[in-house]
Amino acid sequence: MERLSPIHLTLILVIGLVVIWPFGRILRRTGFNPLWCLVMFIPFVGTIALWVFAYMRWPALENVGPRSEGPKELI
Repeated sequence: MERLSPIHLTLILVIGLVVIWPFGRILRRTGFNPLWCLVMFIPFVGTIALWVFAYMRWPALENVGPRSEGPKELI
């Protein structure tokens, strides 16, 4: 079996960070632990997790009331 060159390993690491970093930020903003983004590396489980996170109730929105009022004007 051939070994990967340092250039290939660096490229894999950079691409992994470019993909995983935004997912971690999104998960943090929605109230989940950013480490859940590591699930994206597991085939099929990452896709299922993305759908589950998209349609479940986000903890960050639990404390926010309805936005029926418009913005308050400063007088």
